[in-house]
Formats: sequence, structure tokens, C-alpha cells
Amino acid sequence: MTDYTKYKDIVYKIIGASMSVHSELNWGLLESVYQEALHWELQECGIENECEKEIQCFYKTHKLDKKYKMDIVVNDIIVELKSCKELIPAHRAQLFNYMRLTRKPVGILLNFGCRSLQGERYAWIEETNECILLDRNMNLLYEDEIECDYEYCLNENKEEEEK
Repeated sequence: MTDYTKYKDIVYKIIGASMSVHSELNWGLLESVYQEALHWELQECGIENECEKEIQCFYKTHKLDKKYKMDIVVNDIIVELKSCKELIPAHRAQLFNYMRLTRKPVGILLNFGCRSLQGERYAWIEETNECILLDRNMNLLYEDEIECDYEYCLNENKEEEEK
């Protein structure tokens, strides 16, 4: 199984850059505005990333002709952006499908559409082909450990930064 904790530092930096974008632009703009701003914020932080990157998709062991354009990709991490009232199960399903199709081990779902930036971190487990919520330390959280129905706010990072 993949050691997801090795992604902790880069995920922390991606979330920090996202907080900067949200702080600067506030909430309620189109997703594409946040996408471009986050791309530039990550670049300024020295984090190479690609917007709208076409990624090869797979079905079982077969490469598909169809490709997916991801919002932002940082190495093996998919960053899926939303600008909506709240994250819903369909948003998670979208990210999970992208992770499975592209075999990327880590996905971050960010919502810029609220007063406070919302976000969730997920791991794709190749052996079982499932996606599982990660805590801020990049440890797997199983359903019986989740208190708030897959809602994992980024405010924990803000608290950690303030310490």
C-alpha cells in the first residue's frame, strides 16, 4: 500500500496556496477564476503545476483514447476545484472517478464558493480500487472514524499554521 504521508508537505503547501487565493479573491467567483489564480499562486510558491492537463485514462489494464482535463495537477496529486454553496457527494464521486481513471494516488477537493475555503483530501487505494478520506497528516480515515460525513474542513490547517 502507498505511504500517503510522503505527500503531507506538498499537500500542505497546495492548501496554503489555496487559502491565499481565497483570502485575496474572497468567495463567489467562477471556478475558472480560482483555477487560474491558484495556478499562479502555486508557481509563485515554487510548485510546478499544470492547468487543464490532459491525462491518460485506463480501463482495467487498457489505455483509453479519451483523455481527461484536470483542473490542476501537481505531480501525482489531482486538485479538483469547485465554486458552489457546498460540496456534495457528486463532487466527491467526480474526483474519485478521476483518481481511478488516471491512477493518481492523492486527490484534493477544494470549494472556493463559501466564506471559508472548504476542502477534503483523499487517497486512491489501487489494491481495492477505492478512495478513502485522509486526515491532515495524510493518514487514512475509515468510515467509522469520520464524525462529519466526509466534511473535512481546512480550518484545521489554519489552526495548525497559527500555532
